[in-house]
Amino acid sequence: MNPLIVLTLILGIILLAGIRIVFEYKRALKFRFGKYIKTLEPGFRWIIPFVETIQIVDIRVITINIVSQEVMTEDNVPCSIDGVVFFKIEDPEKAVLEVEEYDFAITQLSQAALRDVCGKVELDTILSNREEMGKNIKSIVENETHHWGIEIIDVKIKDIQLPENMRRMMANQAEAERSRRARIILAEAEEQAAGKLLEAGLQIDKSPSAIKLRLYQTLSNIASEKNSTILFPFPEEVLPKRIKKKKS
Repeated sequence: MNPLIVLTLILGIILLAGIRIVFEYKRALKFRFGKYIKTLEPGFRWIIPFVETIQIVDIRVITINIVSQEVMTEDNVPCSIDGVVFFKIEDPEKAVLEVEEYDFAITQLSQAALRDVCGKVELDTILSNREEMGKNIKSIVENETHHWGIEIIDVKIKDIQLPENMRRMMANQAEAERSRRARIILAEAEEQAAGKLLEAGLQIDKSPSAIKLRLYQTLSNIASEKNSTILFPFPEEVLPKRIKKKKS
């Protein structure tokens, strides 16, 4: 075989073996004999086979779950809390060179921060201020990760598991609170009704014939509903004066 053809084939294989494609949402760290050279931007890239290597880093927002952590709150309530961390790599060089397995490091740091933050407050604070707890955890984590070229975007507390007896106690407390509110509303309604009755009584005292007219109206309603006839004496108070004079 022609040596020139052999050499061409070898060069072609080397050329093809060194081709790399870096996607838009990734960056590639280039190493030569294990030493960092530069960060490759997206596009068609080429490295020297067997001499240079690359390490791909995803620069999109990444999520890491914080597995359920056993926490003893300040008021001595045991509970299990989990969460999620959102982060993004801002400096691929630092993320790779400054820390080993940055995702594992963030996970461990987030778990420790969650236990620390939630262990310093009472259970009611955790239940009612999850967003604030997440911000406190984020503050602790990002104090370390900014040295690694990593931005912590957000930390969310997902679920809080309480002991069975504590759940029953909270359910009873909620039921008692609903009952208390219902009694307050009923008492306010009765107070308003009593005020209206008192006002009506005062009006009737000023006009004695008003109560009789109200009685007749009630009797009329009863008669229409029961399909019956009711007889009652006609009061002289509602007769015209002329008729009264003729009768007398």
